[in-house]
Amino acid sequence: MMLPTLSIPRTDNRRADELRPVKITRPFTKYAEGSVLIEMGETKVVCTASVEEKVPPFLRDKGQGWITAEYGMLPRSTHDRMSREASKGKQGGRTLEIQRLVGRSLRAVTDMHQMGERSIWIDCDVIQADGGTRTASITGAYIALADAFSTLKEKGLIKQCPLLDYLAAISIGKIAGEIRLDLAYDEDSQADVDMNLVMTGNGRMVEVQGTAEQSPFSKKDLDDFLAMGWEGIQRLITLQKELIGSIA
Repeated sequence: MMLPTLSIPRTDNRRADELRPVKITRPFTKYAEGSVLIEMGETKVVCTASVEEKVPPFLRDKGQGWITAEYGMLPRSTHDRMSREASKGKQGGRTLEIQRLVGRSLRAVTDMHQMGERSIWIDCDVIQADGGTRTASITGAYIALADAFSTLKEKGLIKQCPLLDYLAAISIGKIAGEIRLDLAYDEDSQADVDMNLVMTGNGRMVEVQGTAEQSPFSKKDLDDFLAMGWEGIQRLITLQKELIGSIA
């Protein structure tokens, strides 16, 4: 079904339900067991997956692994230079929130016992930000994680891929009363409602982050956000399947 013409056209002339162009480059770096450059429009994130042959103390001798994530934005990934968080001596609340989101999203689709007693560190480094950095990080990190598991399997360190399902994320927003998919920064900064959706390949929700920036939204709005978000995520998961193949 065709969506009505937007009253305020998008600056890149996309339809309301259209993703920005997506480009995945892998492997992107030399040393990591999994590495990806994901580009969604003008947002660019380097995602690496690094294997460490130990687990945190709370998991020692429990026969399972762990996945954790770190997230950061390079100083000139935005219009104006940002100070590195290391120079401030602490991470900001937004950074902590996003890296926890990435970690728990990936753990939701991984059988930790099949990993063995090892950790995988996911690093998401934003080299250019134009909206949707957390959702691009999750979608790209999943591919890097899959590649890391493939490396472990090739080395005979695991018998099968521990991934239980595919995983991707997307943003949805409401601007001037109209719902739009995959917001760039110019839309995100003026959205009445801003939502980030993380879902598995079989359509199960991992995380729903929705905020009314201007006025509260209705249950019908929520249903419409989820429907449009799921359509976008299906397209991203189709791309993941083309790149990494079966996870069985």
